[in-house]
Formats: sequence, structure tokens, C-alpha cells
Amino acid sequence: MECYACKSISGEKRISPGPIIHEGKYWLVEHAYPTQLKGWLVIVTKRHVETLHELTKQEFAELGEICERTTKILHEALNCEKEYSMCLAEVEHFQHIHFHIIPKPHDLPAELKGSKIFAMLKVEESDAIARHDIEQFCINLKNRYAIDL
Repeated sequence: MECYACKSISGEKRISPGPIIHEGKYWLVEHAYPTQLKGWLVIVTKRHVETLHELTKQEFAELGEICERTTKILHEALNCEKEYSMCLAEVEHFQHIHFHIIPKPHDLPAELKGSKIFAMLKVEESDAIARHDIEQFCINLKNRYAIDL
């Protein structure tokens, strides 16, 4: 099965219109696209792996560090109420392990809370945040990552 994450990581067909926000030894941080929610980030393993039990101790260790930094930087940038973190890797073409780090806005409608927030990811590009806005947001977060190192 064709893996869209692998194609994006290789540069063959990028998913996010913005630059990679952070590149670790084992993981990348990118902005999901298309989405109606600015700050919907994805932490994706650089190698193709489809199950959590296949991750190495080193990959898990780096993942923890990246999750901690990413959620704090995201909160600083958006002043979100909280951050959701989910790993399902079940959708066709997206079985490559990735973690969604999603900012929950203070004014998020009740019908979008919890896992229902995925309705904001399953949108047509015409209903999504503009590519330019995502690109600028990614540059901002990338700069914050560089300062935080």
C-alpha cells in the first residue's frame, strides 16, 4: 500500500504546505493539512513503521522529549486551553506511525471536543486554513524550536 507519510518525508509529495517544524534523529514535527485548525501538528517517525511495539527504546525516548517541547511551544504560540495527543495510524495510506498534537481552543464547540475534533481535519482544501497561513505558522514554530534548544 502506498504510504503518504513516506512520500511526504522523502519530499516526493509533501503533505504540509509549511516547512518541517523540527527534525530529530528519529521523528519529524509537521503541520497537518488540510485542516480548519491552526496548530494541528503531527509527530511522525522518519522510518516506516506501523505499530507502536516496533518502535525502539531510542525512538520512544526521543518521542517523549519532542512531545514535551511541542506541546509547550504550541501552548505558548496559541494560548490553547489544552492539547490533545492521539495515535491511531489506521486510515488508508496513513498507517505509518504518527502522533497528532492538537491544540484545543478555549472556544471549541462541544460537538467538536475529544475525538470529534477530527471533523476539523477531514475537510476540503477550500475549507482549510490558507496554505500561506500554515507556512507562516510553521516558520514561527520552527524559530521557537531553535530558541528552545
